[in-house]
Amino acid sequence: MSIPGYRPSDTAEFALEFGGARAAVVASDVPDEFGVDDSVRWSPADAHEHALSEPVDLVGLDGLAGVSAMRIEVGYDPTGLPPGASPTDVAIAAKTDAGWETLDSTVDLTETTVTAVLNERPPGATVVAVYDGGEH
Repeated sequence: MSIPGYRPSDTAEFALEFGGARAAVVASDVPDEFGVDDSVRWSPADAHEHALSEPVDLVGLDGLAGVSAMRIEVGYDPTGLPPGASPTDVAIAAKTDAGWETLDSTVDLTETTVTAVLNERPPGATVVAVYDGGEH
């Protein structure tokens, strides 16, 4: 999973096969424990009210230093969209202390994935694909 503008050799990539979540990062320091895992803190019922995927945790996020770019990709279930919703109105949301923050995201309709590319760490370690009503 490449990050636009960065060589694959500069990218550390981590994947979670269950849930279809992946993360790639370009950073000066990537801790050994960094990766993607099932969320042990949030169940789908606790997740964002419009969740279209299982919540996943970005493990070791606090240990990342010097992040130049980070790409987060989450597979989602389009059958969870409300009736009449556009299939492009999907985004990644990150759990913060204040609630869920929707990240600027791009949807791949063929692969049914949603991707956010950031120039810093995300605002929270737990992420989920959500229907955002076209607000991203």
